[in-house]
Order: sequence, then C-alpha cells, then structure tokens
Amino acid sequence: MTRLLAYAHGLIKGTVATTLLAASAVIGADFEAADTSMREHYAPFQELLRAHLEEKDLDHDGLVTAFDYQGALAADDTSALLEEQHRLLAAFDPDTLETREEAVAFWLNAYNYFMIAHILETPRRGELISSVRDYGHLFNPYRVFSQDLFDIGGRKYSLDEMEKGILLGDAYKERGWKEARVHFAVNCASVGCPPLREEIYLPSALDAVLTENTRRALNTPRHLHLDGNTLRLTRLFDWYEQDYAEENGSVRDFIAAYADDRVLEKLERGERIRFIDYDWDLNKPENFPEFR
Repeated sequence: MTRLLAYAHGLIKGTVATTLLAASAVIGADFEAADTSMREHYAPFQELLRAHLEEKDLDHDGLVTAFDYQGALAADDTSALLEEQHRLLAAFDPDTLETREEAVAFWLNAYNYFMIAHILETPRRGELISSVRDYGHLFNPYRVFSQDLFDIGGRKYSLDEMEKGILLGDAYKERGWKEARVHFAVNCASVGCPPLREEIYLPSALDAVLTENTRRALNTPRHLHLDGNTLRLTRLFDWYEQDYAEENGSVRDFIAAYADDRVLEKLERGERIRFIDYDWDLNKPENFPEFR
C-alpha cells in the first residue's frame, strides 16, 4: 500500500511539475511575442534613447541620466525618427493591450516618448526650452501636462491622462494594475525627476526594471538623503503620498520595501521627514553637476 501511495504521489508530483513547466513555457512565449510587439511599436524611440541619453552611475548604486536635446536636434535622423514614432502610435489601438505588463510598459513608453518629442518639436522663440514650465503661464506653469496633444490610435491624450488617468487611474486599480513604482518610471524631463532609462520598457522585464528604478532612485541623494535626524525625500512622496500608502501602508513602508541596507539605516535614523525642493530645470547634461 505504501509503495502504491508513493507511486501515486510521484505521478501527481510529476504531472504538476510538467503542468507548471508547460504553463511557464506558454507565459514565456506570450512575453516573447509581447516584447517583440513593444520593440516594433517603439523602435524609433529606442533609437533616440540609445543615441542621446546619457547615464552616470553614482556611488552606492545611485543613478542620474540626462537627455542630450541639442545633440538630438543636430542629428540628421531625428526628424525622421520622430515622424515614424508618431505614425506608429497614431496607428496603434491601445484597447488591444491585454495584460498588465503590456499595458503598463506601453503607457510608460508613450509618456516618456511624447515628453521628449514635444520638447524637440516645440521650441520657444526658436530656442530649446530651459524648463517644461516654459510651456505654461503665470497661472498654470504646468500646462503642458494637461493639454490633449498626443495622438494614440487617432485620439488625443494628455500626459496627465496617461499617468494619472490610466496608469494610476481607477480602472487599472480595479484590475490590480495600478502600480506606485510608476512614479519612478515616468520622466517629466526635469532634473528633479527620477532617471529616464536607455532601454524602453518591455513586458517581460517590467517588474524587475520598476524595482531597479525605485531602488536606484532611493540611492540617489537628489531623491533621498539624511540631514542630521531629518530624512529629506523627493517631493514625489509628498504629491503622491496616497499612492504609496495604498500600496504599502505609508511612505516609510514603501521606501522600506525597496530600500537597500544603507537606505534602511537612513530611514530608521530619520526622525522626521522634509521634502526636497523639486528642480524643474530641463534634464539636459549641462544642468546636472554629475555631468560637468
């Protein structure tokens, strides 16, 4: 009887293992197809990033990045790349995005692309802007984020709709797709923003890269540092406190979930929290001390 049970257990175990391997293969194949599609739809943007984004590793695994707008404007192929990327997005139906990984990766890439493209294509008085606030006015300096300027699938979207209405909106929240780490992935083309990355977001690597982005931002003094017994944090933790609390209970708990030991020590020593003034200067290399 014991041998029979052991034999049956072995069969069940083998069946479960085979089933899991088969499921893993299907998921892997699905991600492979989704990654291929994402690469195809964002190929021009990927070329722009690889050609003109500068990354600098900091001590303790911090990271800063800057986009060389002047270099992009001087390059012979930039206009063609922008035109082709606009065409691809205007022809794409976002309702075809089926999985969380596809959808989040798509909208992150869209936001980051349109932010850069708008700056390259919309100078002020013939000159590159010094800040995204140059597109606004006295009563609304951040107007560029709320304007319906960007064509996806024949419909105009604003940057705010992509970030707050879709990625962080109620529909994604209900589906379990809302993700507070998004705040460390969208880039508002400013020095105070978390780093833009050289590679576009892909479904298969989404979670790993979101975690890496968050962790490396927390390791960067521009976003978190200890001043005596005061923990100084990026304003993102002030503006979007509810998103972090929804996901982890509090801002401190969110930081603890993604922090390495050095940051955890700062978190423990920081008796109070104060927020770092947000730097809205354009994220070009000249505006970062690390690139001078």
